[in-house]
Amino acid sequence: MKIGLQLGYWGAQPPGSALERLIEAERLGFDTVFTAEAYGSDALTPLAWWGSSTSTIKLATSIIQMSARTPTATAMAAVTLDHLSGGRFSLGLGVSGPQVVEGWYGQPFAQPLARTREYVEIVRRVLARGEPVSSPGPHNQIPYAGPGATGLGKPLKSIVHPLRADMSIYLGSEGPKNVALTAEIADGWLPLYYSPRVASMYNEWLAEGFARPGARRSADDFEIMATVTVVVTDRRDEVLESMKPMVGLYVGGMGAKEVNFHKNVFARMGYEKQAETIQDLYLAGKKGEALAAIPTQMVADISLVGTADQIRDELALWEEAGVTMIVVGARDVDEMRKVAEVILG
Repeated sequence: MKIGLQLGYWGAQPPGSALERLIEAERLGFDTVFTAEAYGSDALTPLAWWGSSTSTIKLATSIIQMSARTPTATAMAAVTLDHLSGGRFSLGLGVSGPQVVEGWYGQPFAQPLARTREYVEIVRRVLARGEPVSSPGPHNQIPYAGPGATGLGKPLKSIVHPLRADMSIYLGSEGPKNVALTAEIADGWLPLYYSPRVASMYNEWLAEGFARPGARRSADDFEIMATVTVVVTDRRDEVLESMKPMVGLYVGGMGAKEVNFHKNVFARMGYEKQAETIQDLYLAGKKGEALAAIPTQMVADISLVGTADQIRDELALWEEAGVTMIVVGARDVDEMRKVAEVILG
């Protein structure tokens, strides 16, 4: 089992210990460090800035939001970072949700699966640097020929020769159709909330994608990099209770009433009634009651919390489910060392 470090996106200010954690992650043998973005800090700049202080750990985004950049702009950034890091960069992408896509980026959210397929295809064409890049659209028309076009645009190739045409592309996806698409066109899956208890459900979605004509990978060489809160402690219940505010935020408030992909994830785990109650209370401004409605087991299903022996026993379930990397968001280097000792031995 590999370990990744999730630096995530920033809050009101940059995290003060990020570089220290990244350097320690490389020393401890973590495989990859990830950065993310929402509607504040971007994913690329911190990865380049902090990553320049490393030499072996892999660098990846988890995730770049596709509506934030055209696919050619994303490919340019990926090619640049891959060269600067000596071939250590992997590109994690995701569609985000309608509140962010339409409310922050001012882009349409419709047809997320078709947009993802088209976006990844264009990025791969840039990386391949074969024919000049063109795409009929409809989501990313290259050259642009729509309203206001001059008619002077022409297909182009990247001036920079990509270091690798086979750079790994990972997708953050949650619903069954999107996970199946991930298995078909990507090199790995970045689930935000994953429970090995329902691994058979996920594997059914993945199998559908692997079976499609032209699928890029198979179950044997496909990465599943699950974001997991790992805490080595003998106060398990207390720690699980402290995790409920973040779960409540994502289930209750990270999305609209009509469309909340995170809530749907927990519903598919078997917590449909509880997720509905949590969202109703959260959106009504009753956050305390919403958190009280979160079952402790619901948090435990997506976490590795307990003594070193307990975590090692539970880790076997994650490995059996097909997870290849546990991505942790450790708050400090001491926590990282404890996690590395348990998982890496």
